[in-house]
Amino acid sequence: MVGDNPERLDSEALRAALCGGSPVERSSGRRHFRRLNRGGDRQANAALHRIVFSRLRVDPRTQDYYERQIKEGKTRREIVRCLKRYAAREVFHLVKQLQPAPRS
Repeated sequence: MVGDNPERLDSEALRAALCGGSPVERSSGRRHFRRLNRGGDRQANAALHRIVFSRLRVDPRTQDYYERQIKEGKTRREIVRCLKRYAAREVFHLVKQLQPAPRS
């Protein structure tokens, strides 16, 4: 997913966009909303999808978050988009820790 050049991904937004976990602004007239990004690495996006739906089944914190967002009026797709972004952030922090230190 990150490839041989992880230094090119210097912000969380770039990392999320790489795997399709970033939102895309969408508007029509007065209605403004965000939708899932269909671009990026599809395999990485599928992995994030599996992470999110596994957490929704078994993780009480994720289930509580989902319920709170439903009560606030968010749609299921909006909630999944937010959870994918959060999962992407966690995964890339783990990958960054595993990367060897740069040689000088």
